[in-house]
Amino acid sequence: MFSFISLFSLVEIGSLQHIIPIIITVILSIILIRFSNRKLNQKQQEQVFKALGFFVSYTVLVFHLHLIFKGNYNIATDLPLFLCSFMALFIFIFTNSRKYWLFEILLFWIIAGTSQAVVTPDIPFGFPSFDYFRYWIAHLGLLVIIFYAIFVLKMRPTWKSMFKSFLALQLYAIIIFGINYILNGNYFYLNKKPNSASALDYLGEWPIYLLTIEAILIPYFFIIYLPFFLTKKRK
Repeated sequence: MFSFISLFSLVEIGSLQHIIPIIITVILSIILIRFSNRKLNQKQQEQVFKALGFFVSYTVLVFHLHLIFKGNYNIATDLPLFLCSFMALFIFIFTNSRKYWLFEILLFWIIAGTSQAVVTPDIPFGFPSFDYFRYWIAHLGLLVIIFYAIFVLKMRPTWKSMFKSFLALQLYAIIIFGINYILNGNYFYLNKKPNSASALDYLGEWPIYLLTIEAILIPYFFIIYLPFFLTKKRK
């Protein structure tokens, strides 16, 4: 219990600060999806979807404005250019437009990337810091949004979606490589692994872990697509 009530302590994997937000979000997400499917009409479902996107994006925006006004904003480390932060800042575009090509890209980015961030959180300042709440709202919020799109709005990927998402990720990585070079940064962990524990610890040193990730991305995306493929085939 001490690991949860220790103010602003580093969030350790498996601690209550780590587990409790996940449990709460899973429960609330199941309730929200079931309620939306049973009680809401299509227009109301779309309004809920927009509200989810606005809440996540607004939280990330306010957090960065908060850092800027504090006067210690470092563009080499604090810009929302890590993939999950970038998606969270602009997720409202998807929830408002419901563009299918955005769904195709975001489905794989969110499930593959955000789920890993949830399992191995990188939060230097724990409960009840603003960064702690920003982290969970952004990461868990993205997962709630994409599952709402799947189970309430009935959006589904195709096998081509895997490759579209993969190619979009390559373009994003190339852009971030350039930004890292200019700012001497490490956005998207392209220059070195994070200091906290992560799945990258099992993939070798730089640049081996980048090459390993490239090799496993398509198979990983296929695993994500497999339930949709099997469901479609069964029907």
